Amino acid sequence: MWVEIGKFFLYAIFIVIVSKVILVKSLRKLAENLQLKSRVIGNIAGVATSIPELLTVTVSSFRGLIGTSLYNIISSNVINFIQYSISLIINKNDHVIRNKGILIQIFLVILTIIFPIILLKVENVFHITVVFILIVIYLIFYWISKKIHEKYLNYEEIKMEKVKKEEIGNHKNKQSYIYIGYILIAGILLYFIGDALGNVLENLAEHFRIAEWILGSLLGMITSIPELVTFFEAQKHYIKNKDEVLLGVIEATNNLLTSNMLNLFIIQAIGICIYIALS
Repeated sequence: MWVEIGKFFLYAIFIVIVSKVILVKSLRKLAENLQLKSRVIGNIAGVATSIPELLTVTVSSFRGLIGTSLYNIISSNVINFIQYSISLIINKNDHVIRNKGILIQIFLVILTIIFPIILLKVENVFHITVVFILIVIYLIFYWISKKIHEKYLNYEEIKMEKVKKEEIGNHKNKQSYIYIGYILIAGILLYFIGDALGNVLENLAEHFRIAEWILGSLLGMITSIPELVTFFEAQKHYIKNKDEVLLGVIEATNNLLTSNMLNLFIIQAIGICIYIALS
């Protein structure tokens, strides 16, 4: 059993390393080279940092461990919010959350934590109807987030966009192809590591009778590490003046919200679909 537990942590850490060192950094650099806004970069970072959850949830679902996937999502979303809060305090940016737009986004984040806990109490939660509900709620959250940026956070992004266009030279656009190559390599590595992790999960659950909530919670703790890195990087990236500090928090907040939304509404929906298809 201890060998399998060791493999569990080893493969999970490999997923985090590949995601953090190759995938997340490459996506961020690609976004910067394309001169994207801080909100968009935050969205891309949120997608990138949700890749580990996508991998572990789909692997768990393919192995019939759907309970593990739900606890993985709950654990990830809770830890993401805690890490985000810690990053604000350490970087002394907690005062920025007084911005109404950021406060509304944080409220949406809290809902992404409460909602999966409610799902635990629902009978027959792994049903196609739940998948439909999750997707609809995701679209509603996405629309609200977009409107928040248009109403409360757009001015700062437009201002910073002008700065970026002055700082980023055309020669950097050539590097975009290199970053795309790195992203493809990361995807291949994650596929093979995920398959190996799936075998370990199946052994731990079936042969050694380790509870799914324990496996899911551990996966959530491990797969949340990339978000911790991007939360700090986003805030340290903008340090020149007050407006840029706000942009750093905007990026980190969007990273958090996008990651939690994808984890709960899209990745969990994918996991349920896989589970239903194989049942």
